[in-house]
Amino acid sequence: MNLKSDSSSPERYLIQVKGRLHTDWSNHFGNMKISQAKSEKGFPKTVLEGEIRDQAELFGILNTLYELHLPLLFVKRLQDRS
Repeated sequence: MNLKSDSSSPERYLIQVKGRLHTDWSNHFGNMKISQAKSEKGFPKTVLEGEIRDQAELFGILNTLYELHLPLLFVKRLQDRS
């Protein structure tokens, strides 16, 4: 994962965690869209998608998910500004 960005504008990210996170938590994650899904193995997972301003905000979101004991499954930057 390339963590360096030369752009000062927000980038879109997709984050998936194992477990359920209620949509009311959206304001704690920069108003990212929160949805529920099931993994291929049938366990519940939460999908967060939206704009993240910078790496500090990304790490803050990941840290909050860690503190909520939601194991990280996937992180992907959706658009590449090259």
